[in-house]
Amino acid sequence: MSVQQPITNHESLVTPDFAIDVRGVTKKFGARTVVNDIAMQVRPGEIYGFLGPNGSGKTTFLRMLCGLLKPDAGSGHCLGLDFRRESAEIKKRVGYMTQRFSFYEDLTIEENLDFIARLYAMPQRKLAVEKSLERLGMVERRTQLAGTLSGGWKQRLALAACLIHEPQLLLLDEPTAGVDPKARRDFWEEIHKLAAAGLTFLITTHYMDEASRCHRLGYIAYGNLLAHGTVDEVVKTAGLTTWEVSGENLSALADKIRGLPGVEQVVAFGTTLHVSGRDAEKLRASVAPFMSGAHGWTIIESGLEDVFISLMETAKDNFS
Repeated sequence: MSVQQPITNHESLVTPDFAIDVRGVTKKFGARTVVNDIAMQVRPGEIYGFLGPNGSGKTTFLRMLCGLLKPDAGSGHCLGLDFRRESAEIKKRVGYMTQRFSFYEDLTIEENLDFIARLYAMPQRKLAVEKSLERLGMVERRTQLAGTLSGGWKQRLALAACLIHEPQLLLLDEPTAGVDPKARRDFWEEIHKLAAAGLTFLITTHYMDEASRCHRLGYIAYGNLLAHGTVDEVVKTAGLTTWEVSGENLSALADKIRGLPGVEQVVAFGTTLHVSGRDAEKLRASVAPFMSGAHGWTIIESGLEDVFISLMETAKDNFS
């Protein structure tokens, strides 16, 4: 896939510092607070990764930003527009890619794109469709029914539909779920090209390798934003100490050390264990008796997955 030209529509309305600048964003369903007092700032041309377990409030937050849900509280701007009072105008300048493929499977690629162009009442609809087909390398497949596409090509169609009205901001909700590794890699290459051309992204994902490709990250659990910043900043702020353990019978070792003072998580990583905790001295004191055996213990730099598992396990469930 290749980018042919920058997305420049409505450029004069973007605030100079932030494409997204909101604070205090809150949403409740009944007695349950699914998004709790979240603040977020995303710069123009930035790829911001939004991570968290299922049910953490990521999708609800995205839907509030683009005007599909009304927040109960909060203030700020999206693309220079008040995200609560001017949601109708924001919708025209945002592309939103949902988790599930949401196009007509009995229409061709070209027909689906034409339908989306009609929804946006684009004055040069045929030209817009043609540019979308060319931009994402779908000219030769234009007559293929959407229902016969592979996961990677469905993803490409969905991205083309998001871009057809030349938005300034793309909100992508787990866009690569169920897509093979090569299609995921190609997708992210396209994302970085589009960002370099000035397009801003807010992307939810569960994949740590994808999170590492974002310029900055936010981690949400049970409605609360627990960490944000660059990858290095998030890892450093977590203050997590991690030991990598190798050797035989790691499962038995894990059972022995899990739950000891200072041992917050014991997770299998391939043929090794990662043993982590925030109190380095307490952690070392608890595992020291097991270091004289047949297992090799090496202190390593904590990774994103170590940090996010730790955050998830220490977060308070808001379901009840």
